[in-house]
Amino acid sequence: RLWEVQLTITDESDPQLTGLTNRIKQEVRGSTGWHRMGKLMLKVGHFDQAEELYQELLNNASTNSERAHIYHQLGMLKDQQGKYPEAVKFYEKSLEIKRKTLPEDHASLAPTYCAIGLVYNNMGEYAKALEFYEKANKIYELSLPPNHPDLATSYNNIGGVYDSMGEYSKALDYYEKSLKIREISLPPTHPDLATSYNNIGEVYRNMGEYSKALSYLEKSLSIKQKSLPSTHPSIKNVMNSIAAVKKKL
Repeated sequence: RLWEVQLTITDESDPQLTGLTNRIKQEVRGSTGWHRMGKLMLKVGHFDQAEELYQELLNNASTNSERAHIYHQLGMLKDQQGKYPEAVKFYEKSLEIKRKTLPEDHASLAPTYCAIGLVYNNMGEYAKALEFYEKANKIYELSLPPNHPDLATSYNNIGGVYDSMGEYSKALDYYEKSLKIREISLPPTHPDLATSYNNIGEVYRNMGEYSKALSYLEKSLSIKQKSLPSTHPSIKNVMNSIAAVKKKL
């Protein structure tokens, strides 16, 4: 079976674009070309093809470690499709395999705890989301360097739950921890950096601090306009937020 991938020629002399491209290459790394293909399919939203590929890889998996990884990826796929109960089942299968051979604070457990937390957050079950996010965060703080991007994601996730619960001061604390790491560890046009600026801007907006909100939202927009296609809905969303904030000033 063949898959067609459409590529767009860009300016290779742009150092920010080069940094972003290298970062994306790191994010779609895998043990084999097929695993890398699966990650890339997930990243660009080709879910049916990704599921077909992962099911084939699962049928041919020879180790528990490989099966645990594939179940995790299938959980991620179902989460992105909005099929949350199925996502939890796949993640729990991955977790069950890992916990048979690993101690409770092993670094390999953290991504699955984090992923289960994300599903519960998407379902609006915030107490459960916090429980799993905090399990993951405890492991990350013990096992990762203080400026690691995964730790930034963990802080951002916890901030997101508090944000959804309306606990804006706590949300801001975690969002700022995440931003501090991302400003150090990521290229200046990385979409995750835009997400951090956007999240902080929206918290300030909800708190009625509109000048601060505008500053962060404009930073987010600037990055998104450089790193995303002009038709990407995320750009329109942040532009709408900026317009709403300006009306309050």
